[in-house]
Amino acid sequence: MPVISTDKNTEALTLTFVAEFDADVERVWQLWADPRQLELWWGPPTWPATFTRHDLVVGGESHYYMTGPEGDEAHGWWRITEVDAPIHLAITRTAGSTVVCGAA
Repeated sequence: MPVISTDKNTEALTLTFVAEFDADVERVWQLWADPRQLELWWGPPTWPATFTRHDLVVGGESHYYMTGPEGDEAHGWWRITEVDAPIHLAITRTAGSTVVCGAA
């Protein structure tokens, strides 16, 4: 997933990544919709993710933890704020930042 560009807006507290995937829009959406597939992609390779909750609807939440090489765990979660399958997804992360994913 090569990142094409980034845009940081400190006033709006947003960070936008534009990336190119070697897959069609439907395939990328499947990855986000299926927690078992998302586990294979989310986080660095040495910190595999485990999703304990994944409700991909507006108002739904995803809870996960990543397990480090020494067995320590880093927990996180996000709330789904916008869904327009398969082209748009916005989430608010634990720290209050919003992440928007969409097809160009």
